[in-house]
Amino acid sequence: MEDVQLDSQEITQETPAKDVFFAPSIHTESILSGASYTHCSPIPESIAIDLQVECVLGVDEAGRGPMVYGLLYLPLTSHKSLLAETHHFDDSKVLTPIIRSNLMQTLCTPSTDLYKSCGWAARVMSARDISSGMLKAAGTYNLNAQAMDATIDLIKEVFAKGVNVKEIYIDTIGSPQVYQKKLERIFPTTMITVAKKADSLYPCVSAASVCAKVTRDSALEVCYQSYLHSISKEEPAVAAEGWGSGYPSDARCSTWLKKNMDPTFGWGSECRFSWATAKDLLEAKGSGTKIDWPADDNEEQSMRVTDFFTTPADEDGVSELAGWFGKRISEEVF
Repeated sequence: MEDVQLDSQEITQETPAKDVFFAPSIHTESILSGASYTHCSPIPESIAIDLQVECVLGVDEAGRGPMVYGLLYLPLTSHKSLLAETHHFDDSKVLTPIIRSNLMQTLCTPSTDLYKSCGWAARVMSARDISSGMLKAAGTYNLNAQAMDATIDLIKEVFAKGVNVKEIYIDTIGSPQVYQKKLERIFPTTMITVAKKADSLYPCVSAASVCAKVTRDSALEVCYQSYLHSISKEEPAVAAEGWGSGYPSDARCSTWLKKNMDPTFGWGSECRFSWATAKDLLEAKGSGTKIDWPADDNEEQSMRVTDFFTTPADEDGVSELAGWFGKRISEEVF
């Protein structure tokens, strides 16, 4: 769940399909425990038989609760013909949740041309780990930095498999120019393009977006099903209502957060505590339980490392170490 304001049409597009496809990228145990993880598909048949085949690779993300990064690669010769012309991968705002789910199911079905030609991967960054990085006391690990690291790690895994990636297309995080230069330093032999709305420009990014969004939707469905098990059977209306799209402009989402907030622990692994909406609810007067942590002892706080290598002075103001070989004699003695 994240701080993005959407209009009603966008909320509909971001609300998961009722029977979303559960891809192999869904690791239920990790999701419920709040752990981040990476899933990689096998190298597709069309590439595995000849690793010298030149490939194109796309990366895109899907937010809300867990941040999911999707990656997809395939032979350059099939880029537009297979993805755009045959299967009609397009801008994520054009594809409905049901169409995305069906495309992902086709990608994961062994008998299909998508399965035989495309490799894909997903990095699921849990809401817990995202919040931990953003809220830590000493130096914030912001969302952009976390996202860049996730993207770089995913691409490195594809190279480590021996796939001959010649072109990379990525939907931008922040400034496209800054992001592209950073990637070009890490992958100097590959042509890299970072652009805004890349999912509407490059079919491989559109397909990566589908991988990310369907994985995200089904991951949140896993979380919601575990929540339903804790609801009493006398509350069917609450269960049917759901938690909506996960954005604050969605009334179902904000209502769910208010009704299901524990005053001490907040929510479960599905919610980012670094999310401003969540922080506001926890800090609102009378909502959350305020906890005062005891301050550390002042003497311990003021100690330095060098304090362990000095000794207290004696009555004459000379420390034990300084006077180890005796005291200095002045000229007046002679």
